[in-house]
Amino acid sequence: MLKKFVSLLILVLVALGAFYVYRTHENVKRVLSYEPAVKKSLQEQGLGNDTRLALAIIYTETKGKDVDVMQSSESLNGKANDIGNESESITQGVSNLAKVLEYASEKKVDVWTGVQAYNYGKSYVDYVVAHGGKNTLALSKKYSRMVVAPSLGNTTGETYYHLTVDSLMYNQGKLYVNGGNIFYAKEVQYHMYLMDLFDW
Repeated sequence: MLKKFVSLLILVLVALGAFYVYRTHENVKRVLSYEPAVKKSLQEQGLGNDTRLALAIIYTETKGKDVDVMQSSESLNGKANDIGNESESITQGVSNLAKVLEYASEKKVDVWTGVQAYNYGKSYVDYVVAHGGKNTLALSKKYSRMVVAPSLGNTTGETYYHLTVDSLMYNQGKLYVNGGNIFYAKEVQYHMYLMDLFDW
């Protein structure tokens, strides 16, 4: 009986692993289809070497499954889902990315502070400058709870589940409602690795 159970468990794990590989490869393929548009927009913004980073942001935001592929409409006019095509989303998303990375560089903080600021807004860079000069999960969590969430109406620290390996290990898989994504920079970094791994 135990032998059958172990065999079944192995079969299930292999099937799940195969499905994960297939799904991830399809997601990577979809995101990479935006590479020419991303490269063009990056060159126009003077960020020619950040193609993989911008594509990883697309992977993190939508996996290329939404018209607003870089979820950039809020940085354009403060409204969600207000961009009508992928080209406009990429142009605005890359413009926003250029601004936060340039600001992070000016303030002499690490690049991942700039990436996290893509999710939180440029003011996060100033917060990091005042608290050590480097993006950390502890700083990100505090900023999400004390600044972002209250500014959007969550004054009680209400949370919801966001299940990733990092979130489960760090805080039982929770994010603050209206508080952005504490793990954004880490997820973008991981998705850059995934795209290199599954680009075949």
